[in-house]
Amino acid sequence: MRFDQSKHSSVERIASWFITTETLSEYREPQRLFPLCEPLCNLHVSVVRCFQPRAALSIIGVMLMLSVTVVCQPQATTRSKTLDIYFVDTEGGAATLIVTPAGESLLVDSGNPGERDAGRIARAAKEVAGLKQIDHYITTHWHSDHVGGIAPLTRLIGVKRFYDHGPRSPIPPDVKPELMEAYRQVSQGKATTLKAGDEIKLKSNRALPPLRLRVLAADGIVLGEQPGAPQIQPCGKEFVPMPEDTSDNARSVAFLLSFGDFKFFDGGDLTWNTEHRLVCPANLVGPIDVFQANHHGLDISNNPALVQALAPRLAIINNGARKGGEPRTFATLKGVPGLEAIFQLHRNVRTTEADNTSPAFVANDEESCKGEFVKLSVEPNAKRYTVTVPSKGTSRTYQVR
Repeated sequence: MRFDQSKHSSVERIASWFITTETLSEYREPQRLFPLCEPLCNLHVSVVRCFQPRAALSIIGVMLMLSVTVVCQPQATTRSKTLDIYFVDTEGGAATLIVTPAGESLLVDSGNPGERDAGRIARAAKEVAGLKQIDHYITTHWHSDHVGGIAPLTRLIGVKRFYDHGPRSPIPPDVKPELMEAYRQVSQGKATTLKAGDEIKLKSNRALPPLRLRVLAADGIVLGEQPGAPQIQPCGKEFVPMPEDTSDNARSVAFLLSFGDFKFFDGGDLTWNTEHRLVCPANLVGPIDVFQANHHGLDISNNPALVQALAPRLAIINNGARKGGEPRTFATLKGVPGLEAIFQLHRNVRTTEADNTSPAFVANDEESCKGEFVKLSVEPNAKRYTVTVPSKGTSRTYQVR
């Protein structure tokens, strides 16, 4: 017999479309319609044998809908994530948030004291990056624009591990004791002191390129030097030192983050003389892809010897409207052969347009701003990376060198 579909429910009509004859011998290879559910098709046959036609239709209709749902459901994928770096605007301070392909997070510095910068970092971490905690936190040095936000930040998002270049004793005039004490309290006195050559172990996926973070300088010592090494060490034909820097800037933690062939250098607020020792007599950093300009782009840092040795393809300046991004540094960056772009967190309102990058590459144009950020994402195969400025709708993709 054949079924009159007008007299049956929608479920039964689904089944009648599938079973168009009363004899099992006239099945038209249901497995071809549902290639992944042969066991279910066999079960459909058993149902027809055991029930009256209309009851069988109802049961098979439900089973078919379930089997179609199973077969047609998009298969879950385990797409590897990108390596993401967020340059958070702290208006002349520093806060660089790194999220690894495994979802592990590393925050470098926490901006200025108060709620503003801590709030911006927390929003970037939780609302943009989707983090529930900060796994690793590095204070590159003890100045207020780098460590000032850590205490209020921990009230907004948890921080698991703390790293720094070591305490100062006695505390020098350029370091605020109350900020060091606040850091000691939130870290519960369990921070790790980093030395040149140390590595912070980050989770990695064996299916992806290797991920590595290595410290190249800390507490005034660069990789390969002994404690107490002098800050000024003549080296090279064009060696031109600056007066010795006794501030905590020269003790900044500097590191190289590599993901496959992609390389990112963050030197905190390292200054001229220590920068020179990173590349002479030996280039300890090597050519890189992305350079976060040292010391917010101030001219007492960003030694041309360092910048030329790094030979970055891209530079990002975490300056404020009236701090950093200075003309000599900007000229040094523009003079790097092969440099493809410069991005800034702020337009420098003290200089001319010639000393600022293209407006499309500036996150914040006005001194009074919302604290817009810049994001960099390295593809899972570490062959390309994309830099976006959400406030401008700018997105540019570059090849890893």
